[in-house]
Amino acid sequence: MNKDNDILKWFNGEISTEEIKAMYPNEDFSALEKAGFYSKQIETPYIDANKALADFKTRSLNKTKKETSKVVPLNYKMLLRVAAIVVLMLTCSYFIFFNTEASYKTGVAETTTLNLPDDSEVVLNAKSQLTYNKKEWDNQRLLTLDGEAYFKVTKGKKFTVNTDAGSVEVLGTQFNVKERSNFFEVKCYEGSVAVTYDNETTVLAPGKSVRVVSGKMIKIDDFTSQNPSWINEESSFNNVPLWQVIEDLQLQYNIKIKIVDGVDTSQLFSGSFTHKDKNIALKAVTIPLKLSYKINGNDVEFYNYGAN
Repeated sequence: MNKDNDILKWFNGEISTEEIKAMYPNEDFSALEKAGFYSKQIETPYIDANKALADFKTRSLNKTKKETSKVVPLNYKMLLRVAAIVVLMLTCSYFIFFNTEASYKTGVAETTTLNLPDDSEVVLNAKSQLTYNKKEWDNQRLLTLDGEAYFKVTKGKKFTVNTDAGSVEVLGTQFNVKERSNFFEVKCYEGSVAVTYDNETTVLAPGKSVRVVSGKMIKIDDFTSQNPSWINEESSFNNVPLWQVIEDLQLQYNIKIKIVDGVDTSQLFSGSFTHKDKNIALKAVTIPLKLSYKINGNDVEFYNYGAN
């Protein structure tokens, strides 16, 4: 007779305790006897015989071992997965609800072209940064510029470029804004541009410019070019202080220029230099000003003729 069936029959009262113990003298029936006793104390007549049998088998297999509490190991992989999901959700929430700023940046000797949400085009010159609020763009076309950029603005709502030195407002036009340390210049190539500096606004027509050097407004000649020369990998200057020309050289060639022998960096320079050849560029600046230069890796020295 099958052992499992015999135990079920005993549990249901078909076989007496004495009979089952006689049939299986080496088995410990104490657990099943307790289950049978307590089952008679409750009102529900139903007993899960299969569960009781399973419990009996478990106790029988482990009767020679001391019962110990079961420890569930911590599932570190699962915790890491949950943590990663939480971090991802928080990151996505930040970018969806809080990170509304768009930012574009160029490094030394680098330019980049980008399109704004209204299809306006911007070309960033070297070492420049442009930012705007994506969420507010449809309400106001407002940008912040640090450096130099050329704008081709599509017609629409007022388009404003803020800098530390001043602001520029247009409706649809082409213009260049240059804002460096102690230097602010705006050139209008098409349409009209309203430039505000020190609470005074000047409206520029094509070919007109505004330049502020060290906080002082400088009158400059009209120009006829169709776009900034740096777009074509050349920097051009019209009566610009040498220190500003030097800064542009450093930005385009990733060099450090040191002034020695009392070179006057406030003297004005008119001319241009290429962005393609460092030696040719240095000669284009130093020769007209009767200066010499010496290159040592990324370091360059400017000095007067005959000084070294």
